[in-house]
Amino acid sequence: MEKKDEQQKPQQISIELDEKTAEGIYSNLAIISHSQAEFIIDFTRILPGVPKAKVHARIVMTPQHAKMFANAMMENIKKFEQSNGEIETEGTAGAGIPGFSGLPN
Repeated sequence: MEKKDEQQKPQQISIELDEKTAEGIYSNLAIISHSQAEFIIDFTRILPGVPKAKVHARIVMTPQHAKMFANAMMENIKKFEQSNGEIETEGTAGAGIPGFSGLPN
């Protein structure tokens, strides 16, 4: 019986965060694409008057992890809005960012 109890305990995972990664990467545009096997999220930063944007990070995940990620984001957005009020969004991507227009959806 003791072995069964040990198997049911959740596994503890130690996550390492080095100093450079802890700084984070600012992104104001994410481009999402997918295939049958994976979702790809390219995080970019666009600047007013600059017609070119560089991908600063690309995250590739399985459809299952993408859905879990989306659910976790929605849960955290809900908590944020309960504390800080509704996050306002308008129209297409970049519509609410001064100086930006014609961004991809």
